Amino acid sequence: MYSPFQLGLRYIHYWIKSSNAKGHGVHSPFVYELIVKVFNDDRNFYVFPLIETARAELLFNDTSIVVTDFGAGSRLNTTNTRTISSIAKSALKPKKFGQLLFRLVNHFGSSTILELGTSLGITTSYLAAANQNGLVITMEGAPEIAKQAHRHFQHIGLHNIEQVIGNFDDNLSTVLAKNKKFDFVFIDGNHRFDPTMRYFNMMKPNLHEYSVVVFDDIHWSKEMEQAWAAIKVDESVTLTIDLFFIGLVFFRKEQKEKQHFTVQF
Repeated sequence: MYSPFQLGLRYIHYWIKSSNAKGHGVHSPFVYELIVKVFNDDRNFYVFPLIETARAELLFNDTSIVVTDFGAGSRLNTTNTRTISSIAKSALKPKKFGQLLFRLVNHFGSSTILELGTSLGITTSYLAAANQNGLVITMEGAPEIAKQAHRHFQHIGLHNIEQVIGNFDDNLSTVLAKNKKFDFVFIDGNHRFDPTMRYFNMMKPNLHEYSVVVFDDIHWSKEMEQAWAAIKVDESVTLTIDLFFIGLVFFRKEQKEKQHFTVQF
């Protein structure tokens, strides 16, 4: 993984080369609409305060749990016994990204959603709240973390979430076999090149033209940047949007030539 200094330099580079946050100069009606109607939507949906209250509780919870980590680890934690607050501080996506995922699901009307990496369930909650008539299947490797997430799902009142606990390598093929198509996928686990590409290639048969796949931490390390570069040139991908901390991938056939955008967010 990159050091904070290295990540900072990459962020500066991203900001310099990125398109304006208002969409000025973006020569794609599809991307311009996303910027204006989704990225810049500042509405405070009713469920946002409930989810952020759950986040605050997690950030101040000093209960220790044993964590099974199948991925690339954490910048801040190197032991298997961690407090819930330390996990929350290092692993939870900031509010702006959780709420962006909510708006993306809401905008596209996604009803079948897959998440690789539940963590403590804040992002999962945003995905599930965006369409409570849909289904979110969320996968988490660490049983104790999954328990904490489940507790918050119940408290918030989200009943459209199916949890799958265990190593993605063991469980993903079964999940894909049981679910023919996914409208929306959020990949936030095992931040290394080989697993990222393996999971992406495994799920491609379960995607359709209007599916959206979001990759977390695309600039987290050299391996993740390599994975992002490989995903961009994949023959099934027609358009990508780099928001630095996450990357959006589209497969829409209306896009006759590949286009790749870097947008300030």
